[in-house]
Amino acid sequence: MLTEERHDHIRRKLAAEGKVVAAELALEFDISEDTVRRDLRELARVGECRRVYGGALSPAPDLGSIAQRQGALVESKLSLARVVAGLVAPEQTLFVDAGSTNLAIAQALPRDLAITVVTNAPAVATALADHPNCRTMVIGGQFNSDKGACLGSHALRDIQRVRADLLILGTCGVDPRVGVSALDAEEAEIKRAMVEQSRQLVVPATADKIGTTAPFDVADTSRIDHLVVTKDADAVTIDTFRALGVTVHVAP
Repeated sequence: MLTEERHDHIRRKLAAEGKVVAAELALEFDISEDTVRRDLRELARVGECRRVYGGALSPAPDLGSIAQRQGALVESKLSLARVVAGLVAPEQTLFVDAGSTNLAIAQALPRDLAITVVTNAPAVATALADHPNCRTMVIGGQFNSDKGACLGSHALRDIQRVRADLLILGTCGVDPRVGVSALDAEEAEIKRAMVEQSRQLVVPATADKIGTTAPFDVADTSRIDHLVVTKDADAVTIDTFRALGVTVHVAP
């Protein structure tokens, strides 16, 4: 089998299963594991997989700026928002991270619920402007228009002054073996700080992000309390999350 034929096979296997194991590929191709590892390094170099010990995982999708993401998978995000809103209890203090799904969640929070929301996303704060029982606090810092978020050292200092009951975290990829990950290093740093300052972690994710990974780690799977997914998410991957002790909610 030629190198490009092997690469095509690996791409198809990643698309179908979300992961490949180097030892299994070596047997399948009748080549050495060193050759498989070179194949995986080449695919990782061009962003078609993420190398992990013993193999590789599917890369998280890069769906562009916040403005572009707001118009994608709208119905899926609305269904996730309704479920996540039901996990919020009265008098809680919430971190609501930036992201198009979290914007839908802010809009779905019941207006009779007395809560405090701390967010690094101006759009989330604006979405809560008509919420009469929500005290909204905006994290400062340099605004990144592509991410729709305030990032940097000022934002980190603001986050470290808050202890939240619940974090609703935006994610680029979430995989049972790797956990939650992000495409941008600065954004990942902000997310990790929010995780550190929160008692519980809620991760809403559309099906395209389930079983994928991005370059920058945010939180281990063991840290996730609630994973909220759409009904088209991969069933095997979801069962793996459950086996690891994560409470999974499937949005209708």
